[in-house]
This record gives sequence, structure tokens and C-alpha cells, in this order.
Amino acid sequence: MSKLSFSKEKINILLLEGIHQNAVDAFAGQGYSNVELLPAAMDEDELVAKIKDVHMVGIRSRTKLTARVLEAADKLFCIGCFCIGTNQVDLNAARHKGVPVFNAPYSNTRSVAELVLAEAIMLARGTFAKSMQAHRGEWRKTAEGSHEVRGKTLGIIGYGHIGSQLSVLAEALGMKVVFYDIVSKLPLGNAQQLGSQEEVLAASDFVSLHVPATPQTVELIGEAEIRAMKKGAHLINASRGNVVVIEALEAALKDGHVAGAAVDVFPKEPASGKEEFESPLRGMDNVILTPHVGGSTQEAQANIGNEVAEKLAHYSDDGSTLGAVNFVEVSLPTHKDVTRFLHIHRNVPGVLSSINEVFAKRDLNIAGQYLRTDGEIGYVVVDVDGEVESGLGIRKDLSAIEGTIRARFLI
Repeated sequence: MSKLSFSKEKINILLLEGIHQNAVDAFAGQGYSNVELLPAAMDEDELVAKIKDVHMVGIRSRTKLTARVLEAADKLFCIGCFCIGTNQVDLNAARHKGVPVFNAPYSNTRSVAELVLAEAIMLARGTFAKSMQAHRGEWRKTAEGSHEVRGKTLGIIGYGHIGSQLSVLAEALGMKVVFYDIVSKLPLGNAQQLGSQEEVLAASDFVSLHVPATPQTVELIGEAEIRAMKKGAHLINASRGNVVVIEALEAALKDGHVAGAAVDVFPKEPASGKEEFESPLRGMDNVILTPHVGGSTQEAQANIGNEVAEKLAHYSDDGSTLGAVNFVEVSLPTHKDVTRFLHIHRNVPGVLSSINEVFAKRDLNIAGQYLRTDGEIGYVVVDVDGEVESGLGIRKDLSAIEGTIRARFLI
């Protein structure tokens, strides 16, 4: 019998949007050679046609894995988001198809934090505005409106991986850091957690947003919140495009209530470099606009390539779902001298006893069994001692159990 129920060279891996070569190398190091690396995203119709024979897919932020795309993905068994966000995937549809989704929640945090801090300095000095003036042939050598960031207050909304790292870097420059998060967080350094978002807005010379994409964060910063900011403060958004009401920010920039802004993410972003970027903030010298590149450094993309590829390979090889964002998490040891069966099912009564019956009627000894469930989905991993005459027969019986979503076996 082959080493795996489905040999690695037959597993089709599709990587879109110019994912770093490190991902291809990481897969190759684990024995996966059938990897197609494409430089751009695909639209829904293209994906529906392309994904039919794909077993693992890797994407960044532009590719949308909708329910329709996932429905066409008959062979797909895991998804990798080579970025922090996963809102570009219909996580619920993937979950109910038995497809775990993995991402890289830590690998580009430094890149985003560095960009935000650099933007705070440029906004404080009016560097971007002076650069644009110089490009137009103007020479305005003056200290008016130009300030150091030392001694100024940075307010962070969302004190997660990026917000907390930004906090440390800002303090190293002599800034005072205050933050708000919906849960109580242990501050790093001398940062101070305030009791409300409004307190942070009122106290800060710079407000930086680092919140996830949830229904609660849509238009989190609207006209009322912008007007609650200290007059002359600056707003930086490198989180999600729908967090800030752009029209309200535009108005506050024009009347001087907000002195400047830096925006990396937008409510509507071009699908490719061929489309024109449109925003009411275009043409404003006191606004730094960047094309969603907060985490786009070579170092970050290299780290992400390694991290996500290894998670996908680990799931394919051993069934470990540690780090999955839409799935019950099971950390599994490497299987050795056993046959491992994976069973994903709807969380209904009687499934575990039916699974055990499949092995009992064949007089197979179960060396290890791992079970995790939530309200809807159950995941059972069974290690069986010794040679199994036909894993395919057992998989067929496991698949016939009522409530089964997916069954695999690994040797």
C-alpha cells in the first residue's frame, strides 16, 4: 500500500496572488511537488472552473472564496489564507464542507506596526505634504505645523498582536500610549488601557485602528467619533476598509478638525492594478494613501509563506487542525506505525459509537482516539494498530455513517 491514502505527488495545490516562493519551497520540503503558483487573483467564475481538481488552495486578500466557489471544489480539503484576515473566505460554508481554514495571525505584525509608526512621524512633520509641494516646484522651508512625536499621545483602538507591538515601538520613541480594547488586556511597557473608545479618541494626538473585521467594527469610526477626536489630531487606519466612514473623515480633514490621516485600507478596493483606485481622499496633501500594503514587506511575505504552508502540510499529513480559524482545533502527534482515520461529521448523537463499530467488526485495535466537537461540527481522529488490509473499505463505511461530512485515512 502507498505511504499515504492519496500520494503527495497527486495532491494539487493552487497558490494565487503571488504568494512568496517560500511557500512552494516549504511544500517541496514536505514532499508536495504539484504546486501551481499564479501571480494574480481570479474572479468567481474563473475560480469555479479552476478549483474543481484542487486539494489545497492558498490565497491572499483579493481572492474571494464564496459559497459558490466552495460548492464547486469537490476535492478541496483545506484552505490557506497567506495573510492575517480571513473575511475573504466564506468560513461557514467551508466549515460545513469539512474544510478547515488556516491563516498567519502573527507573521506580518511587525511590518504593519512599522508602517503605522512611520506614518505618524510623517504626519507630525507634514512630510508628505511638503514632498507633494516640492514635486510641484514649491519650496516651503518652515517649521510651522511640524512637530516631533516624542511626548505626544498615541491612542490605539484594538490592542491585539499589531496594536501591542506598535505600542512598544511608539514608547521607544518617547510617545505616551493609551489604548482601548473590548476585553481587558495586559498593557506592555507603560501603556494604559482606558475604559472606553471615546476616552482614547479625546486624549490622543494620533489614533491608530487595529480591529478585526466583524459586524461590530463596521463604521466603527463615523462622524460622531471623528468629531470626538482632539482637534488637530491625526487618524491612521491600517485595519479594515469599512471601519472608517470615509466621507466623514473627508469632511473633518477639509474643515481642519483632523489635521491629517494615513489610510491603507478602503471600503472598495481595485481587484487588480489595472483598475483605477477611487476615493474622495485623493488629491489631499495631508493624507497618506497606500494600496493595502501594511503587511506587504518581503520579510513578512517570506514568513507567511513558511507559516501557512507548514500548517496546510501538517493537516494534510497528520490531520492536525491547530490554528484553524473555522474549525475545532485538535493538536495531533505525528502518526507512526499506525493507520490514521479522520472523520468530520455533523455533531449529532450516535456518530462516535458508529465509528467505533466500523473498527470493532474488523477486530482492529484502536491505539488512540481524539475527539473534539462544537455546537455543529465534530472531528474524530482514530489511530489503528498494525496493517490495515484496506483503508478504502473502512473509509467507505465511515462515509456511510449518517451525519458524515468527510472521511480520510493516512498511512
